[in-house]
Amino acid sequence: MYIPKGDGRQRPIGVTTVEDKIVQRAAVEVLNAVYETDFAGFSYGFRPGRSPHNALDALWVGLMMKKVNWVLDADIRGYFDAIDHRWLVKFIEHRIGDRRVVRLIQKWLKAGVLEDGTRTRSEAGAPQGGSASPLLANVYLHYVFDLWVQQWRRTQAHGDVIVVRFADDFLVGFERREDAGQFLAALRQRFAQFGLELHPEKTRLIEFGRYAAERRARRGEGKPKTFDFLGFTHICSQRRDGRFTVKRKTERERMQRKLKETRAELRRRMHQPVPEVGRWLGAVVRGHTRYYGVPGNSRTIQTFRYRVMWLWRRTASRRSQNGHITWTRVNRWAEMWLPPAKICHPYPDKRLRVST
Repeated sequence: MYIPKGDGRQRPIGVTTVEDKIVQRAAVEVLNAVYETDFAGFSYGFRPGRSPHNALDALWVGLMMKKVNWVLDADIRGYFDAIDHRWLVKFIEHRIGDRRVVRLIQKWLKAGVLEDGTRTRSEAGAPQGGSASPLLANVYLHYVFDLWVQQWRRTQAHGDVIVVRFADDFLVGFERREDAGQFLAALRQRFAQFGLELHPEKTRLIEFGRYAAERRARRGEGKPKTFDFLGFTHICSQRRDGRFTVKRKTERERMQRKLKETRAELRRRMHQPVPEVGRWLGAVVRGHTRYYGVPGNSRTIQTFRYRVMWLWRRTASRRSQNGHITWTRVNRWAEMWLPPAKICHPYPDKRLRVST
């Protein structure tokens, strides 16, 4: 089956059988115990006890505390479809001595996809949808990227370098422009050796950090560019006292896509009782607020809640006899079922200090 991606393309998802799910989950439990001792500290995706907000906290603290003037916003083109099976098996064999486990992983990789009665095999890619796929993808990048970037940072960098990776999404911050250029060139060569490629349109090096606004103003280049990571747009900003800070706002496309999905579901639920629709919308707003409710993002999550109310009013008006539902009535519904849009997360430096 396929699910739509944010860029309009279709992402293939493999639906595993019940037996495979049980075996994969059991194997992942064992393999996690092995690889958790090896994985790098800046790797956060699909690891026990690590969430997207842990990665966001680490990124914010790195941008604030280290001398970061340039940020490499990188994207791997079709990562899950480009994983080389031969290299992945070699990486697994480097750490796992039990040949039975290795053969089991090889069978998962070679299983292929059954679509419309036709089975297709592939010599590359990790089938998404299985319990083992995220771990295998992490293992591949651990050897291809994590270990390499640790060595590069120790031996090649002349200034501060920060790295944050969540699955196949990663950001690298540099103090020196020269380091950034050399790193990007070396990274392209490194990826090419293992069948990976940086997306030419989605990979960019931007000036970002404490002095970015001042330097760009002197050159007449306008405000510093922003970058997106894990659903948030990161912006060079200032606190009320004038000091530098990194502001995080809900990524515009993410919010628009969620509102579009909510509108479609509201139409489907148009004739359901108001309390039933209210409980469902309450879950939508609550989930959105719990993820995006970070310091500095209160206005955006309030806007999302208001837009949900507006969609609810418009849908309810269509089923009303007079074709109109007053805002007074909608506000009363919202007070009953929609949670308030409030900040749910502490400042990143406070939470990171506690967790580490």
